[in-house]
Amino acid sequence: MVMETKTLLFSTLPRLSYVLILVLFSLVAAAASGSLSFNFYAASCPTVEFIVVNTVRSASSSDPTIPGKLLRLVFHDCFVEGCDASVLLQGNGTEQSDPANKSLGGFAVINSAKRLLEIFCPETVSCADILALAARDAVAITGGPMIQIPTGRRDGRESLVANVRPNIVDTSFTMDDMIKIFSSKGLSLEDLVTLSGAHTIGAAHCSAFSDRFQEDSHGKLKLIDSFLDTSYARELMSMCPAGASPSITVNNDPETSSAFDNQYYRNLLAHKGLFQSDSVLLEDERTREQVKDFANDEGRFFESWRQSFLKLTSIGVKTGEDGEIRRFCSEING
Repeated sequence: MVMETKTLLFSTLPRLSYVLILVLFSLVAAAASGSLSFNFYAASCPTVEFIVVNTVRSASSSDPTIPGKLLRLVFHDCFVEGCDASVLLQGNGTEQSDPANKSLGGFAVINSAKRLLEIFCPETVSCADILALAARDAVAITGGPMIQIPTGRRDGRESLVANVRPNIVDTSFTMDDMIKIFSSKGLSLEDLVTLSGAHTIGAAHCSAFSDRFQEDSHGKLKLIDSFLDTSYARELMSMCPAGASPSITVNNDPETSSAFDNQYYRNLLAHKGLFQSDSVLLEDERTREQVKDFANDEGRFFESWRQSFLKLTSIGVKTGEDGEIRRFCSEING
């Protein structure tokens, strides 16, 4: 009798409703198995992506530097101990204590989204997922491709300054240095060139490219990197003279700094890559052709970005019973 009742019930449901039930069951199974999945929060917090994108859009409308900051933030999180929001933890000896992370920004945006989500979906959405979604949205609202990314990351409970330096790319790195770091994260040479395109938005402090200049006996800077365009070098020296304030920043992309596009690669062809780690992409024969391809075909860059960003935001994720869902992104639950 019970079986007949179940059969009758499902036979009377519209086919679409039946499919939705099956989808819901599959989402629950994915969550239970401890893996990332698309629409992970479909049942527990269906408004999560709407809340995150609106928070990012609102913050960016009043501060156009926000998208670049969020994109940089997710790189610094995922490359150190995986995408577990460990970079958001505050305190002595945490990842934020490293000099390379002192200039990170965008924390207030993540915290703002988290506060809203704690109201609508308490103790449900991880800070790690919020950060990954916010970086995704930062690209989309500045003209880049919209990407569907899986969710279900959990937050780490550890953040150590000692883990930062061995795991991040410095702007003075050689190609071999960068390949070593990227390879250790499961990222390919193509991913390296593609993800370097993040420099099409955002800004950098003068110290990030000071190795391309040298101060003479008169206190004036002179160009010592022959691969850098001389007119662009003069612009940089005028914006960042010797003894410039540490707070001064320069756009990564001198042409379209607020748009996520393929101008970064066009800049490389014109020898206007801001960092040494940018210029080597054109200098090295292993990556030169991909730089040219992306400079000539934005669609190809966008398609490659979709794939590489998915890989980036899946590095070392914690799922299932690992980690926790923090109530506040800046501190562990206790």
